Formats: sequence, C-alpha cells, structure tokens
Amino acid sequence: MGQTADQDAVRAANARCFSGDHPQRAADPRVVAFYDAVTSHYPDRGPGAAEAGSPWASAPLHAAADHIHMRLDENCADVVLEMIEKYAAQFHLDLLDLQDGSVYRAF
Repeated sequence: MGQTADQDAVRAANARCFSGDHPQRAADPRVVAFYDAVTSHYPDRGPGAAEAGSPWASAPLHAAADHIHMRLDENCADVVLEMIEKYAAQFHLDLLDLQDGSVYRAF
C-alpha cells in the first residue's frame, strides 16, 4: 500500500486477503525484497523451515503480490521481530498485528 494508506485501509486489505480476494497484478518489488530478506535468515520452505528455532508457526508463508502473511511461533525470539521490523522499515512496508489489529508504520 502507499505511504498515505490509513490503518483502516490496511485492515480492509487484510480482510480481503482472508476472504481469498487477491489482486491480479505484478508483485510489488518492495514485498518481494522483504520476503527474500526475511526468508534468507529464516527459510519458510525446504528443510530449513522445519529446523529447531524456526520462527514460523505455519510454513510456507502466504505470499501475494501486495503482502506477506506470517504466522509466528508463540515462542518466537525478539530478534526475529526486530528483524521483521527492520526490513519493513527498509522497504517502506506496514505491519499489521492480527492479535490486536494494530498497524505499525515502520518507516
């Protein structure tokens, strides 16, 4: 989403995703770069996804043209959250915490 999207627009986009409504368009290069960066540290496919210490509660991650849905293990280390926030800021992406509906603009 653009940098001017409000929190309600972010939540609405998530609701569309959850219902299976995904935009048919080329992948946003920022989302691709974010996915590549995060999964280079913590693979979501292959043998690395099942290794002890993997932060993923569900793998592979759900990747679409405009978002990545990550379910984190409840015992996920803080360093993983910090890495996700760092890459979200680097690539100018919003983070939506589905536990409480908070939207974080990392940039």
